[in-house]
Amino acid sequence: MDILSIVQGTWNTTGWVSAIITFAVLWLTYTIFSIMGFGSAVIAAPVLAMRMPLPMVVPLLSLLDLVAALINTRQLSKNIETKELFLLAPLMASGSSVGIYLLVSATPTRLMLGLGLFVIAYSLYRLLAPAGPYRISRAWVLLFGLIGGLFSGMFGSGGFIFSIYLSHRLSEKDTVRATMTAMTGISTLFRTLVFLAIGTYANPRLLVLAVFGLPAAALGIYCGHHLTLRISTTQFLRILCLMLLATGCSLVWRALHV
Repeated sequence: MDILSIVQGTWNTTGWVSAIITFAVLWLTYTIFSIMGFGSAVIAAPVLAMRMPLPMVVPLLSLLDLVAALINTRQLSKNIETKELFLLAPLMASGSSVGIYLLVSATPTRLMLGLGLFVIAYSLYRLLAPAGPYRISRAWVLLFGLIGGLFSGMFGSGGFIFSIYLSHRLSEKDTVRATMTAMTGISTLFRTLVFLAIGTYANPRLLVLAVFGLPAAALGIYCGHHLTLRISTTQFLRILCLMLLATGCSLVWRALHV
């Protein structure tokens, strides 16, 4: 019995335990999402997949991500770097289209494994290397935009790719965070529209679960916003590297267990 037992009206102890765990996971997820602008698929998806059908997890997180990104974007709109956003968005859409096609026509486990190992190596390098600014050329947007979109379409989690690019292009943590959040919102909106077009949201239980998750997401956004005000740019980048390390480990684990 999982959290859907409550949605279905089966009010037993197991269902309530699942509901409490799900609420706590979503609270933590959207606290980190509010700080970093991405991360829901890395943190919440593995836990939620043990407590509800997997085909419901990604569409559910897409809805919650979209709401969270809209709220965060409104709060941070003055810090968004629109030039980077306008360059990344069309590349993300192109990459996502290819990713969705690969999702339904192939099993891209080698790609997942390779990228996971790359992200682990990159995050360890950033954590261990001497601190200091390292700015890359804007020409890199083509590679990061397409790959980020590709992984958004295939696995619902491409935000970490955009974050690597933006952290090497923008110097202020609030600008990185705001632009990353806006980019996540655009990417999530694209996926949500695809799910809507294929009828995924016609399932009323999925919508009820989304309503159940909204208070947890809102609480997480509130906590993340206030935590961000207390951290420096250096601390922000360190947290970003730790999140990337967790993402890389998650990708490797998923690739080896598909």
